[in-house]
Amino acid sequence: MDIVLSKLKKALLVFVILEILILIGSNIYAGKIYQDMTTKEYRVEIGRIKSKIENGTDFHDIDLGDYERVVAINIFDPDENSTNEYTVEKINDTLYRFEYVKGNLSRLLVIMNCGFVTFILLTFGIFIYIERKIVNPFSRMNSVTKELSKGNLTVPIKQEKSKYFKDFIWGLDMLRDKLESDKNRELELLKEKKLMVLSLSHDIKTPLSASDLYVKALKKGLYATEEEKDIALSGIEKNLSEIKNYVNEIANASREDIVSLEVNNGELYLDNLISEIKKYYQEKCSNLHIDLRIENMENCLLRGDFDRIVEVLQNAIENAIKYGDGEWIKISSYEEEGCKILEVSNSGCELKEEELTNIFDSFYRGSNVKNKEGSGLGLYISKELMHKMDGDVFANIKDGIFTVSLVIQKM
Repeated sequence: MDIVLSKLKKALLVFVILEILILIGSNIYAGKIYQDMTTKEYRVEIGRIKSKIENGTDFHDIDLGDYERVVAINIFDPDENSTNEYTVEKINDTLYRFEYVKGNLSRLLVIMNCGFVTFILLTFGIFIYIERKIVNPFSRMNSVTKELSKGNLTVPIKQEKSKYFKDFIWGLDMLRDKLESDKNRELELLKEKKLMVLSLSHDIKTPLSASDLYVKALKKGLYATEEEKDIALSGIEKNLSEIKNYVNEIANASREDIVSLEVNNGELYLDNLISEIKKYYQEKCSNLHIDLRIENMENCLLRGDFDRIVEVLQNAIENAIKYGDGEWIKISSYEEEGCKILEVSNSGCELKEEELTNIFDSFYRGSNVKNKEGSGLGLYISKELMHKMDGDVFANIKDGIFTVSLVIQKM
């Protein structure tokens, strides 16, 4: 930030020097122009007066009040002195002395210079304003981002009075709170998970040890009758069932951790939702040379979490970009049973139709992923989020076109 401020000061200095050079040049140029202009003016006036005298008018009868530059006319006398500038003209064999004034150039230059000085002072004022209201507050925020990058989330961010950064600082502090909350929640989940693993590990030992004893006894032939063997096998089966239940508990707990996302249901407008998607993806698709087609939709009031629905739509569009052929992506809608159905379709689907039932499972990745990166959680999380908003999401394939449909409740 100090480097930015230093460059700003250098730029100001260069700008002021340029203004001073322009001021000097303007003074010289203005003086020359004004000189030429006033010379032309008094020459024109003398020419008009000469014409009158040549036509018989006595020079005493000429009203000099009609002229701006010529102030006196007399018969030329070499010994006569005058405070005004003059020129001698010969008219009808008589020499006349025309006295004239060129006007007040200094007044013009003073006005012009005052304007330039005001502009220079205004430049300094703008610089001071930028330094105090923008550069200095931003410089103070520089330490905040460094602390956040180090993971220091406990110190609140001091609010700025600057109107330019007030909302930004508020948003940054909200982000810090969210990161701190997520960090604490992650630590709590990690603690709970460790306790759960320790507990389940202890619980699994009992049926596992019993099954081990049954297997060893069967292997050594300790059970003489078929009835005893059946009892042992039933015991093994029962213990395996218990172990399976414990494993399912671990899997379910892990899955709950993945989708433990807050949803704040409220009212939202379809137009605002589509505008947000346009803001994200019109430029991106244009850069990727993908034809993004968004159909005209009648605005309506929907129920759900605006940010979460945007997240689900983003996931669907990102999948369309990643797994489509890059030709086109279309967003359309229709209504059914009091719900708004938003569809995201893309060309070039390579997913097999029989895989549709699995794509919303956690960690599932279809046969079309090839070498593309991914976790297999996007559609799973999308479905869980939509369920929390009393909606749904499903997919279908028709004529090589893959479509993800979001079911959103209307208000």
